[in-house]
Amino acid sequence: MTPELTRLAAELTTVIDDVAAAFGGPADPTLSGELDCDPTSPGHLLCWQYGVRVDHPAAPESHLASLIPALHEAGWESHDRSTPREQITRFTREGADFTIHVAGAVTIIGSTRPVPA
Repeated sequence: MTPELTRLAAELTTVIDDVAAAFGGPADPTLSGELDCDPTSPGHLLCWQYGVRVDHPAAPESHLASLIPALHEAGWESHDRSTPREQITRFTREGADFTIHVAGAVTIIGSTRPVPA
């Protein structure tokens, strides 16, 4: 892994772990690793993907609402992609992104950041 990808992976992992902790339940990693992002030019653009699943008993929507101002303050822009059945918010900053997906008693948090290989 390139030094830039290593740095970005550490940054995104920390942000996602901090977000998961705010939901209060233990986070179970679902995805962690390097991925070739450009199928038209293999080996030229890599991504680091990291995701966790958090099971929680109640009110995950209020946890998300309380996180948004702090993430905005840290430079993340939010984009609401919610539907009537689930809450989905995508956060972006300097080419990195992660999504918080709240569906019932489960929250999925995942990220990616592309870098040239």
